[in-house]
Amino acid sequence: MQHPKGGRLAAAVLAASLGLAASASASQEIHLRGTLSGPLVVTSIGPANLEDGERETRIQHDQIGSDFPIARAIEIPAGSNLVWHSGLVPRPLNPNAPRFSREYWGDTKAQTISVMERLVESLDDLGLSLDDIIKMTVFLVPDPQNGNRMDFSGFMEAYREYYGADAGRMNLPARSTVGVADLVAPGMLVEIEAIFVRR
Repeated sequence: MQHPKGGRLAAAVLAASLGLAASASASQEIHLRGTLSGPLVVTSIGPANLEDGERETRIQHDQIGSDFPIARAIEIPAGSNLVWHSGLVPRPLNPNAPRFSREYWGDTKAQTISVMERLVESLDDLGLSLDDIIKMTVFLVPDPQNGNRMDFSGFMEAYREYYGADAGRMNLPARSTVGVADLVAPGMLVEIEAIFVRR
């Protein structure tokens, strides 16, 4: 994030409070993101003449007192490009199984992995990655084999393969998870839509 001139002093004070006072010179910028203990912390400091492509395009505010792998909030500096991605649903897990059956689509975890892999493919084509996500909305259908409740645990098992410390990806999305009655085809349990920022 490039601080405006008026914010350079505040950033320098923040840096000093973290033992980085010598780093906030007139020719440098301070890059900030959220932490578990407060809204902002210095994570990197770079020269003020960085190319636009090297500047941070997001400020992440992490959960307070929790390591749950979603962001509490994300700010996008002025001048960044946002990309709204349509919702994606799973591919059939076993196309040879009876159409629309559980064997055809798989359970919530399998469907989530399928959707995430489709998203990765689409983002690669757009020159983006999962690290560029800022907002995710997840739609889960109640699973008859989970007491007709959405299988949030199964979703999270798959989600953690892509986001969080275990996945090695800490650019986390702000996220909402919503239970819905149905999706476009019988047996589908998962749809995911997202907003990304182009670096």
